[in-house]
Amino acid sequence: MRLVEQARSIFAELGYTIEGTGPAFRAERAWKVVHVNTVLETDSLPTSSAGQFHCFVAEPDDADRLEDRLNNVDPAYEWAIIVVDGDEYQVERAPPGPRASA
Repeated sequence: MRLVEQARSIFAELGYTIEGTGPAFRAERAWKVVHVNTVLETDSLPTSSAGQFHCFVAEPDDADRLEDRLNNVDPAYEWAIIVVDGDEYQVERAPPGPRASA
């Protein structure tokens, strides 16, 4: 299965509505819109903050390089990386959650 198809399947299983075709698409659930990019099919990072949340879906060999690139660019949006390995997937890096105050 192609990476983009796996990404669509993951977000659909999580209850998101998928919009768009191709290696970059929108996933929406309730109030949250996530812009999803599959790394194998698109090697460029989104430069605009046309969305607050971005999720990059990568294969294991690409995940570390992608995280380094995102850390160096330090984009103006929250981002996460999902690593897909066969039928399994794992969230390797997720945006920080709300901070608790004591």
